[in-house]
Amino acid sequence: MEKRTLGHSGLTASAVGLGCNNFGRAGTVTQTQQGTSAVLHAALDAGVTFFDTADIYGGTWGLSETLMAEVLGSRRSEAVVATKFGHTAVATPLDDRGPKGSSVYIKAAVDASLSRLGVEVIDLFQQHMPDPSVPIEETLEALAELVVDGKIRAYGHSQFSVEQLRAADRAAAAMGVAPFVTSQDELSLASRTVEADGRLAAAEEA
Repeated sequence: MEKRTLGHSGLTASAVGLGCNNFGRAGTVTQTQQGTSAVLHAALDAGVTFFDTADIYGGTWGLSETLMAEVLGSRRSEAVVATKFGHTAVATPLDDRGPKGSSVYIKAAVDASLSRLGVEVIDLFQQHMPDPSVPIEETLEALAELVVDGKIRAYGHSQFSVEQLRAADRAAAAMGVAPFVTSQDELSLASRTVEADGRLAAAEEA
């Protein structure tokens, strides 16, 4: 399996990753622990090392992460674990902590994900959606602190516009903290929007 570096993070992962959205979802092979574990073991055995999940994946809050914990407990060293926080269109049990881009929310979200995944550190922690109600400086400062605290290794974003991506890069440079190292957006033969609106080019420039 070809390996690639994730942005400027220093993390090396398989070029083909496994999306973990269906783990725990009703009507899928991976609805159960047995099915989820079988798929994860098969992926690792095939050389896949990058696993992308989120706190909202799995049909119920945190279920995808919880089901992944069994395999990560025995094969953690083989996996690069990415999870996401802060989907602003979905209600979560942490909504009483404030806006989803805020420092308080982010720190509660990472602790919850660490517990469900059963790991000591998350390799890549990604902001699922931008939160316009919170200055990007606050979000970046909180994420940078999580790296210092040893709770995450790197951080990225998802679904940022070109303007939001560039604003985040400027803010990180002004603050002297690491910028987002990954940009997770939909790109397929059926969806080429990120090419047309300039997001792909902006991410490559970052």
